Amino acid sequence: MNSLILNILLWLFSVFVSSVSQTLLKISANKEYPDRLHEYLNPYVIIAYGMFFASTFMTMFAMRVVPYSFSPMLESTSYIFIPLFGVLILKEKISRRRILGICIILIGMLIFALAKIYGI
Repeated sequence: MNSLILNILLWLFSVFVSSVSQTLLKISANKEYPDRLHEYLNPYVIIAYGMFFASTFMTMFAMRVVPYSFSPMLESTSYIFIPLFGVLILKEKISRRRILGICIILIGMLIFALAKIYGI
């Protein structure tokens, strides 16, 4: 695989890691804690911020090779990951409106990718 594809995959993985960390923060926010210290210094929060930190470095590393014009498309994948985690992990309900929004995002990503491939 060439360097561009590897770095695009790294960036997508970075967005995935960021989405997982947001889910961990949501799990932490749904719990009751005896005081503010435990609310902000618990394993969920510490791990989530560590993941955010790692995600930032992965994105910065990938940005050395991936054109900046790819950024909106790659970052918008979080709008797909987060509702998916909400349904699978947090057992949240997903509305038809949100499903429609995710479909619109996917269509936009497809159009963007096809435009890049065919030079439109």
